[in-house]
Amino acid sequence: MSALVVRDVEPSDGPAWRRMWTANYTHHGATMSDADINELWRRILQPDHPVHALVSAVAHDRDLVGFAQYVLHPHTFTSRTVCYLEDLWVEPDARGAGVGRRLIEALIERGRASGWRRLYWHTEAENEAARRLYDRMAKLTDYVRYDVDLP
Repeated sequence: MSALVVRDVEPSDGPAWRRMWTANYTHHGATMSDADINELWRRILQPDHPVHALVSAVAHDRDLVGFAQYVLHPHTFTSRTVCYLEDLWVEPDARGAGVGRRLIEALIERGRASGWRRLYWHTEAENEAARRLYDRMAKLTDYVRYDVDLP
């Protein structure tokens, strides 16, 4: 794959982002209303909102091939900001070409420059392809996650 560019999402990325976002949540067996999708996009574009997104594009044609959506939040053990990588998506035909690695590296670079305390994420235990990448980039912790759905 040609050189990758990682950058903040821009308003003009909306159609490509929506296509990839739909593929991502569909992959996870979720559904979303148009209102919720539009609200997420609005939040991502709002600079002072804690939800942000980076996108990766092929340098020569600027086609988007992936995104990283992340949430910045305070933490009780530090006065420094913590970053939760909530969604990482790479287009199927671009997987294995370093897109996911480059998106995570860009977040690490941003975190160091901004003084974040930590970057963290989770994935499904059976997501072997992603875990091979994550095992090379981060430390697997002993934490177990519990969820309570609040309908």
